Amino acid sequence: MRTPIALLLELGAILTGLSVLGAFSRRYALSPVPLYLLAGLALGDGGLVPVPAARDFVGIGASIGVILLLLTLGLDFTVREFAVSLRRHRVSAAIDVALNATPGAVTGWLLGLDAGGILALAGVTYVSSSGIIARLLGDLRRLGNRETPAVLSVLVMEDFAMAAYLPLLAVITSGGTWWQALLSVLAATAVVAGAIAASARWSHHVGRILTHPDPEQVLLRILGITLVVAALAETVHVSAAVGAFLIGLALTGTAADRARAVLHPLRDLFAALFFLAMGLSVDPGDLLSMLPAATVLAVVTAFTKLISGWYAAGRDGAGYRGRLRAGTALIARGEFSVVIVGLAGAADQRIGALTTTYVLLLAVCGPFLTRFAPTRPAAPRTAPATVDEPPRLPASPSPGSTHDAAKPD
Repeated sequence: MRTPIALLLELGAILTGLSVLGAFSRRYALSPVPLYLLAGLALGDGGLVPVPAARDFVGIGASIGVILLLLTLGLDFTVREFAVSLRRHRVSAAIDVALNATPGAVTGWLLGLDAGGILALAGVTYVSSSGIIARLLGDLRRLGNRETPAVLSVLVMEDFAMAAYLPLLAVITSGGTWWQALLSVLAATAVVAGAIAASARWSHHVGRILTHPDPEQVLLRILGITLVVAALAETVHVSAAVGAFLIGLALTGTAADRARAVLHPLRDLFAALFFLAMGLSVDPGDLLSMLPAATVLAVVTAFTKLISGWYAAGRDGAGYRGRLRAGTALIARGEFSVVIVGLAGAADQRIGALTTTYVLLLAVCGPFLTRFAPTRPAAPRTAPATVDEPPRLPASPSPGSTHDAAKPD
């Protein structure tokens, strides 16, 4: 089988360029995510140096990348820890919906869109990017911070909400009836609930099946099972990322440690392609017409996400700086917004242009805001400096607990 020379050249140049951008970002203690997004913008249609031969490969790699990001994120938590956090953050999820879906819905109404268009823009402004935020938390070494379980609870609740939202949007934009929409929502919700219950009940069996002394076997088994579960999730209109996250939750102890060791290099490779592909999907010519409206919407919803994260982290006992880190971490939008455009963008070109510009703004600016959020708690003048990031995830505080200034915030 002969491999196209153009594909090899373009892919080789892309990976080399990404390595340079990654080294530059590490040199200045930044996340490489914004640079990868801008690189994709430069390489896409209408950009400086289009890469038509590598585009399909990058698109496939991007789909695998977001699955691996959520899989490895799930490996850092147990089902019990996560269930406790989800119960605590039901109110946080309701506040998140109210604060962040409303600006999109109002914008759609002001633009004169129909019900499907209003619902689409509400979803665009509501849901954060699990892929970008998962990578940021790892890059900035904040997985052990007190506020991180709150951030992840909000993220996964958003992903679960998408399981009901996307079927509803698909039916409405296609002109379906209310009972068809209701059946789609109920079916997707039942599948998610069943998957969570199965993950909690049989997690030890999953770990035993996927554990093996040979690293190659561990990699093949975990990746194979995860992709199958992700495909099944997509079949019932549930995010593939949710399926991957549940597999990660099901692996604990030694199984999780071995999975992390073999998956991290692969995750980093495909995650870079995921961020690159987001930039490739944007035509720079589409940005200018909607830039003013998208900028206003981005500023408003960055502030509302900050409030959402602030409140959620406060329920976990985080202090001022921890709440600020949580709020800025949730600002980035990404992959779900692209899916929403795919469902509703054909009905009105304004939805696609506005969403593309809006997502790119927050996907680039969000990581920068997260990076420069305070990283250390305030300490007394006479006290020695303390490390803000403990090596392990701290135990979840009780619902009535308050923040102790001596603990990491």
